Parts: sequence; C-alpha cells; structure tokens
Amino acid sequence: VQLVESGGGSVQAGGSLRLSCAASGYTYSSYCMGWFRQAPGKEREGVATISRDGTSVYATSVTGRFTISRDYAKNTLYLQLNSLKTEDTAMYYCAKTPGSWWDYWGQGTQVTVS
Repeated sequence: VQLVESGGGSVQAGGSLRLSCAASGYTYSSYCMGWFRQAPGKEREGVATISRDGTSVYATSVTGRFTISRDYAKNTLYLQLNSLKTEDTAMYYCAKTPGSWWDYWGQGTQVTVS
C-alpha cells in the first residue's frame, strides 16, 4: 500500500491550495479515506473524511472552506483548501481506514499560510 501526498506549499492568508493523495497497492474504492493535519507542537487532528460512496464529514474549523473529494478512475484523493488562515499551517496527511482504525498513512505535504 502506498499513499503519496502532493500539492502543499506556501500561500498568503485568503489563498487556496489543492492537495492530492495518490493511492496504490489496494482496492481504492473499497475504503474510506481521510485527511489529517499536525501543526508544530500540536496533536494530529482530523480534517475531513470521505466514505466509499462519497459522503464527507468535516472538522468544524474547516467547514465551508475545505472540500474533500475522490476520483475513482485515478485512485486519487483530493483536499481543496480555500480561504486559508494562518492557523491552517500544518503538515497534511492522507490515510485509509478499513473501518475502525487508520491503517496506512502518507508521508505528508506541508502547507504554510502567512
């Protein structure tokens, strides 16, 4: 199993980014996926999750600004980040879950908002 994130970068507050997570080595469509983030000195927190049928759930702090989506043809998970704030600065990770725990994680992509 491999999860490879990309798309991070440095942006000004109010800007946008789109993160991608390329999945391989398993049946992508059979698993729920999620995005998490961890800022320096803080615990990792869930940002958004998406089910096998595309149902999404968001953390309160990002609702209305971030959008999670998945492309089954490309085996890729996305996170659109709009109206970015300085407090969104963190390393962002994607992960997959068989249901009860997050069993595989990507290496992360850094988002810095100034």
